[in-house]
Amino acid sequence: MLLVSSNHGQEQGRGRKYKAPPPTCNVTVTVVRSYNGKPVEDASVVFHPLKDGKDEGNMELKTNEDGKVSIDIIPMGDTIRLQVIADGFQTFGREYSLPTDTKTIVVKLNRPGQPYSIYEKHPTDDNGQAVPEPQKPQ
Repeated sequence: MLLVSSNHGQEQGRGRKYKAPPPTCNVTVTVVRSYNGKPVEDASVVFHPLKDGKDEGNMELKTNEDGKVSIDIIPMGDTIRLQVIADGFQTFGREYSLPTDTKTIVVKLNRPGQPYSIYEKHPTDDNGQAVPEPQKPQ
């Protein structure tokens, strides 16, 4: 007597259900000098993915000779906090939302500003608070 099963060796109700990963955004960051637009090579670009306002860790990449770095593992709809650190430049930081499947960001790094000294005269506003002076190109 021959019995034929319709399950073909699979048991019903066992195993995990496959859940597809969320669609991701391809984020490309280009880091350039603010005063001449030339790329900044070997700058540290730190991505801080934010989920419901909480930092989910960070990922650091270095820019190539064109000043570019690209990452494509952050889910669409999330927000990232971007930080750029390079020798001889001010540190840059800003948050960006990722509503679509691509995001292109251009970061213009400034030279370091003049250190603030309490021994120098500084312009003040109506409340007596110090007002930062505009930076002069060096």
